[in-house]
Amino acid sequence: MNTANTRSHGRGSAGSPDLIEPKGPFFWTKQDIRRITNIDNRWVASLVLLLLLAIPGPSRAQDRMEGSPTTSWSIEVDPATFAFDGWSAHLRMKPASCDRLLVGAGVYAMDLPSMMVDLKADNRDQGWDVRLDLGAGIFAEHHFREVNRGFLLGAQVGVQRYQLGNDALPGAAEHTDLLVMGYGGYSIRPFSVPVYLKAWAGLGYTTLIAGDDQLGDLQYTVGPVTAFATFHIGYTLEGRP
Repeated sequence: MNTANTRSHGRGSAGSPDLIEPKGPFFWTKQDIRRITNIDNRWVASLVLLLLLAIPGPSRAQDRMEGSPTTSWSIEVDPATFAFDGWSAHLRMKPASCDRLLVGAGVYAMDLPSMMVDLKADNRDQGWDVRLDLGAGIFAEHHFREVNRGFLLGAQVGVQRYQLGNDALPGAAEHTDLLVMGYGGYSIRPFSVPVYLKAWAGLGYTTLIAGDDQLGDLQYTVGPVTAFATFHIGYTLEGRP
């Protein structure tokens, strides 16, 4: 790991100019806010991709007229990963035999903001710089109304590789975790094109399966309980609107 590229998300001392006044048990650093508001080429590329995909293409008119079920595919991105110097790409499929089931896979990476590092009390005020270097998972969702519209419940199983750095110590450590998470959310389609927004929050179990979660004499606490919340922007490539 190139420690020059790590991002500091640990807390500073009281009165530090890099901190925003806390509201509740966690807070955002000014560095986190700058990262969110820094629009770079990855944001632009993602928006261009979605706009290109939004151009109407040929549809299965006969299938729609006859009401025949079709298999549809969707792509999704998580804007939060791009905001925190990362990226994401997800592919989802709705089987023709089930209008309410969505299955798929995804890959992603990002720097962890301070509030996520601080979810574990043992990690607070320790100066940790943590990057989710690569995550990969499989997903399944049940949509109560129809796919990508309304309430949903889902589950994911994946592996996540992390890189650890610390303000007080040289060097870096790397470890890989197993993640099993259940989540709930809500999808809306606010436009005439098949673009949807999916907000979700989950609670899961994670455990170390490879590597080292210790740097020098400091131990980074992993799991067993973890939480996450975000939203995805998606586009349905084929199927009935």
